[in-house]
Amino acid sequence: MRITDLLYKESILLNAAPKDKSEAIDMLGGLQAKSGRIKDVETYKKGILAREEMSSTAVGEGIAIPHAKSEAVAEPSLAAMTVPGGVDYEALDGEPSDLLFMIAAPNDGDVHLDVLSRLMTLLMDEDFRAKLTAAKDKDEFLSAIDEAEKAKYPDEPAKAGEDNNSDRIKVLAVTACPTGIAHTYMAAEALEKAGKKLGITIKVETNGSGGAKNVLTAEEIANCDGIIVAADKSVEMARFEGKKVIATKVSDGIKIPEELIERIEKGDAPVYHSEGGATASTVSSGNESFGRKIYKHLMNGVSNMLPFTVAGGIFIALAFLIDT
Repeated sequence: MRITDLLYKESILLNAAPKDKSEAIDMLGGLQAKSGRIKDVETYKKGILAREEMSSTAVGEGIAIPHAKSEAVAEPSLAAMTVPGGVDYEALDGEPSDLLFMIAAPNDGDVHLDVLSRLMTLLMDEDFRAKLTAAKDKDEFLSAIDEAEKAKYPDEPAKAGEDNNSDRIKVLAVTACPTGIAHTYMAAEALEKAGKKLGITIKVETNGSGGAKNVLTAEEIANCDGIIVAADKSVEMARFEGKKVIATKVSDGIKIPEELIERIEKGDAPVYHSEGGATASTVSSGNESFGRKIYKHLMNGVSNMLPFTVAGGIFIALAFLIDT
């Protein structure tokens, strides 16, 4: 499956002119409806707005990626929109967003996640973004995506993850966001590109909707110089006991990856000690504010609460059926 398998022509709008963030979301939601893969657009949009309340999905560099997992989504799909001059989407860098992708993901299944992570990775390339925003028609827009994806992810790629044993992995990282769709992979790509630019070997574990990928091994952790945890939800931390750890928000992994890597290289990171022994699962390094800790606990709680909420709804529905 490729990115263009999730993006129909009907779900693309070029040279749009939304007056604000709210109208941009409405327009993208309308494009999603045209795909035929959304069962209830209004319910899906509520999921989008709930995600935006956590933090803006405009990650800077003119990119905004509103996204949500919802029971209202029948099949994974994408909608895309270019906005000449940009729209104020409350971006991390304060700049207007001129390239917007809306991701719709069903609650169950994760086949689409690798495809979506590819899109996040490609969007980190400035030349690729320029081709999309300059596209004169939908065919040119789709062609730019297809060519970039085939160039970076050929049909029969060489085996990934084969590191040169003589080149020790010096910096490790973990990225995660509440929904695990967009920011998780963009932060991973930004950190990897920064490591390459600095000539530093780095490995990034992603904690996305499909679970942890490229998981850090005990040997890698033992031999590394330090770990960057760019996450807005709880991740397994006890494994980093006694190592230098920078705990920060996922947006920092996107915005300042070089700074984070250089801090690890300089030893400018506190030594992590778990608060709850071997079962500790949350970041508690000294460079995290109390508010950040509360926020991450809440996000983790929401994720863990959902199965019980769904089960409760099912039991209530059954009770009504039995009663009638």
